[in-house]
Amino acid sequence: MPTGVHLRDVRKQLFEAAERVLLRDGPNALTSRAVTTEADVAKGVLHRYFTDFDDFLADLVRDRLARLADQAALLRAAAGTRGVTENLIDALTELFDPVSLALTSLVFFRDELRTRLRRGNGLPILTEARDMLKSYLSAEREQGRIAADAEVDSLSLSLIGAAHLLFAGRRQGTLPNDKELETTVTTIMADALQRRLL
Repeated sequence: MPTGVHLRDVRKQLFEAAERVLLRDGPNALTSRAVTTEADVAKGVLHRYFTDFDDFLADLVRDRLARLADQAALLRAAAGTRGVTENLIDALTELFDPVSLALTSLVFFRDELRTRLRRGNGLPILTEARDMLKSYLSAEREQGRIAADAEVDSLSLSLIGAAHLLFAGRRQGTLPNDKELETTVTTIMADALQRRLL
């Protein structure tokens, strides 16, 4: 006799369950049993759709990376609108949502997962985030809204590193206040923004 809930979109159901476990209990609690229990499906369901748990986790991260690609396209399209700092603050706030932070920790601590996801140098998720900011800042540079010689790769790395520390270094469920992030982004971008006027 079948157990659990009706399986319409198994992958989506399992991914959402994994995200709930991550948010509630943290990366260390994420196991195949925790995911299937949270999704209210039989234990073997996950292994029917994925070769092993690291395969499931890799697809979970890839799903998040697909969302990040969508965010990157929207951010690049925002070049030339509003303020550069304002666009960056919004992008970083969306980027470092609690699920992305938890997935970044998971990737960092699971060697097999990191190996499956790695396409070059860098940590998956943070590497794509850096590329997103680099693309956006390049577009702003082309429009003359930041200095023509602004080093967008270094700026992107600085923004990702500083924002990650601001968001990840907190008690679970808390976020940096708006002023903290604004001050950080403004400080990093100050020279590139000021020199565009010279």
